[in-house]
Amino acid sequence: MTRRNWKRIRARSLIHAMELCLEHARAKHNLSIDRVCDLMGEHSTSTVYKWLATGRLPAVRIRPFEHACGATYVSEYLAASAHLLAIRMPTGRPADETDVMELQAGFSDALALLIHFYKGEADAASTLAALDTTLAAVAWHRANVERTGAPELSLFEGGDDE
Repeated sequence: MTRRNWKRIRARSLIHAMELCLEHARAKHNLSIDRVCDLMGEHSTSTVYKWLATGRLPAVRIRPFEHACGATYVSEYLAASAHLLAIRMPTGRPADETDVMELQAGFSDALALLIHFYKGEADAASTLAALDTTLAAVAWHRANVERTGAPELSLFEGGDDE
């Protein structure tokens, strides 16, 4: 079984976003749905299963749910459904060669999918996901460069990486 690249996955619906969060919790943190419920302060797993079945996760429970799962697919989906692009805030670490190489690989993948899409050989959902991922990566690097002068980020000093 191949490993999933969680950074490149995009939700197609609210239910899919919730499923991705739970899969991420299971794969990355070895958390069962019972443990996720405990971490978010929910007393019954049947409530979470009901939310998962209907897609009616209460807004006040989104952040506790995502925090317990360690993923933000629900928030990202809500932003995308409003035609907004959500990007992660810079972590305060300098970008290294692998970050730039991943950005270049993302560009290549997105452009290849775009070419295939215009030829009718790729579907819109995967093309949009690749373009959104690339745009978010560029925006992250832009924000990182913009914040180099901010005192809370020591991007180009030696010391702690994270």
